Amino acid sequence: MLKMNESNYRSGFIAIVGAPNVGKSTLLNQILGQKVSIISKKPQTTRNRVSGIYHQPDCQMIFLDTPGIHKSNRLLNRRMVEIAFATVSDVDILMVVIDTANPDEVSEKLLFDQLKSHQNPTILALNKIDCMQKEDLLPMIQSYAIKYPFKAIVPVSAKTGEQVDRLLNEMKAFLPKGPVYYPDDHITDLPERFIASEIIREKIFQLTNKEIPYAVAVTIEQFKEASDGRIIYINGVIHVERNSQKGIIIGKQGAMLKRIGSRARKEIERMLGVQVMLKLFVKVQKNWASDEKALASFGYE
Repeated sequence: MLKMNESNYRSGFIAIVGAPNVGKSTLLNQILGQKVSIISKKPQTTRNRVSGIYHQPDCQMIFLDTPGIHKSNRLLNRRMVEIAFATVSDVDILMVVIDTANPDEVSEKLLFDQLKSHQNPTILALNKIDCMQKEDLLPMIQSYAIKYPFKAIVPVSAKTGEQVDRLLNEMKAFLPKGPVYYPDDHITDLPERFIASEIIREKIFQLTNKEIPYAVAVTIEQFKEASDGRIIYINGVIHVERNSQKGIIIGKQGAMLKRIGSRARKEIERMLGVQVMLKLFVKVQKNWASDEKALASFGYE
């Protein structure tokens, strides 16, 4: 139990925004010391805003990990960007994450144009400094200082944790005085059903190629705890857009689906601390990523 300093206690909401695949989710997991946001090497892994809660005796930071900002004509992708921009308007601090090893100028311009009307403190995290030459860092800092009036620019490595403490201290300085929003044993406010569906989707990202991960949505139809509390029964549905995608997800003699299920089950068990019986089903829902009703039913609102 953390001992609170209530007289000077600070708390607030911080949105993590940036282009796809810049390391936003990895950075959030590094800050929290454990995983709440799914990650993969493929861009656009995060589709909804994911919350993580960082606790200290004198402050509480509620981080909102958002989908990557990018241009797209696809309805699902546009909805993801809308979710990210909607989050920006609701927070106390904005943390912009840039991939120093591979900057995305198109997405960055889209983001910076949107931020012109943003009044709250904005801090820039220059991520992946473990992948660049140190002598290139200062010119990069200077170039971003010209693009936007950041309150602070902090080079970090989400992968190794380098300078993450400094980044937290910079954000802490701009936190408003506020209440304790969550008990100190809460690291996220996401329901377990949602986290389970995200873990399943992450394993699909990790095990499949090309368009398959982007054609997949996952819903949980059953999440039931046994009467003795020792087993949780989960039925998950993997939604795809075409029969050919269904065949790839299932694999020869069901091999791919078994791999996805096995990896997901083990991680869900680590999260819940109990045995999990996971059953996965694959359903074709044609062109769901371009269907307003389907997107709403899958939670992309």
